[in-house]
Amino acid sequence: MRTEVCERFGVEFPLFAFSHCRDVVAAVTNAGGFGVLGAVAYTPERLEEELRWIDDHVGGLPYGVDVLVPGRIDESAERAGRGEGDLGSVLGAIPAEHWSFVASLFEKYGVPAPDLDRRRNAAAAAGGARQVTRQGAAELIDVSLSHPIRLIASALGPPPPLMVERAREAGVAVAALVGTVEHARRQVAAGVDLVVAQGGEAGGHTGEIATMVLVPEVVDAVAPVPVLAAGGIATGRQMAAAMALGASGVWCGSVWLTTEEAETAPAVKAKMLAATSRDTVRSRSRTGKPARQLVSAWTEEWEGPGSPGALPMPLQMIVAEGAMRHIDKVAESGNEGARRLANYFVGQCVGLMNTVKPARQVVYDMIEEFADAIERLNKITEG
Repeated sequence: MRTEVCERFGVEFPLFAFSHCRDVVAAVTNAGGFGVLGAVAYTPERLEEELRWIDDHVGGLPYGVDVLVPGRIDESAERAGRGEGDLGSVLGAIPAEHWSFVASLFEKYGVPAPDLDRRRNAAAAAGGARQVTRQGAAELIDVSLSHPIRLIASALGPPPPLMVERAREAGVAVAALVGTVEHARRQVAAGVDLVVAQGGEAGGHTGEIATMVLVPEVVDAVAPVPVLAAGGIATGRQMAAAMALGASGVWCGSVWLTTEEAETAPAVKAKMLAATSRDTVRSRSRTGKPARQLVSAWTEEWEGPGSPGALPMPLQMIVAEGAMRHIDKVAESGNEGARRLANYFVGQCVGLMNTVKPARQVVYDMIEEFADAIERLNKITEG
C-alpha cells in the first residue's frame, strides 16, 4: 500500500494502533503497521522501561508515543505539577463526599472495600494527577524523544509549543487528535504534521460528531496536512471507507483491547466480547472529561440521583482509577458486584470485537478485508 503516511513513516500499511500495552505496540509495528504507546498512565521512569523494551523488540521499525496534555485541568493539580504544591494538596482538593460515594458503591455492590487512606496514597504514588499537568507531560515528552520514535501525539488539545519545538529538533513528527473542524484548524496552526480526526464513536475522550461526517470535513479543512481517520474503526471495510473519505490511513484503539496481548482486565475483556455497539456511553465518571466507555453499574451510578457529580480532570481520575483497579482485582475472584461495576474505555466498534486473536492477526485480517473491499469497489466501477 502506498499512501502519504506509508511513505513518510516507512510502514507497509497505514494502520496506526493506539494501545497502553507495549506488547500490542510491538506486535502491530512488526506486522507492518505503526504502534503508538499511550503514555498517560506512566511515570517517566516506567515509560523509560516500556520504551526500552519496545526498542528491543521492534528492531528499528517505526513506532510512536501518545501523551495527554489537556488544555484545562484542576488548578491544584497544575500547581503541584509546577512544584508549587504536593500531591497531598491535590488529594485535599477532592471533597469527602466523593470518597464517601465510592465507599457506598462498594457497600451497595458487595465489593470488599480497601482502606481509603491506603487507596488515596496509592493514587498519589501512581502519579496520575501529575502526569496530566503540563510539567508532568513535559517529562514524558523528554523521555519519549530520547528514544528512536517517529511520532509523538497530543491526545487532548493543541500540543504545547514545547512539544512541537523538541519534536522538530529530534526530527519527530507531531500528531494531534481532534473532534471538530475548528479543533483541526487550531492543531495545524500549532504546528502538527498529522491530524487524527476522531469521531464520537471512538473509545476514550471524544466529541459528538460521527466519523463519517468528521473525516471529510477535516480533510478538506487542513489539506495538504495528511489526516488519519479514527472512531469506531475495527475492520478492513471501515478502513477502505476511511480512505474513500480522503484519509491517508486509520488510527485504531479499541480493537486491540480484546487481543491476546492486551492487558485488559479479564472481567472487562469478557464484557467487551459479549457487548453490542449500544453498550457504550460517553461519561465523565472516570476522568472528569467526556470519555466513551462500557456501560456499567459504575457509569450508571455516577449519573444517578445520589451522585455528587464528576470532578474536574485529574481529580476524578484519582477517585476513579484507584477504585477501578480495586474493582478489577476483586472481579477476578468472581465477585458479581465487582463485575457489574467493572468497565473500561472502548468505542462503539466493541460490537464487532467478538473473538480473541493475536494483534498481528488483527492487522492481517484488516488488510485482507481492505483488499477485498477495494476489489468490490473496482468491480462496481468496471461494471
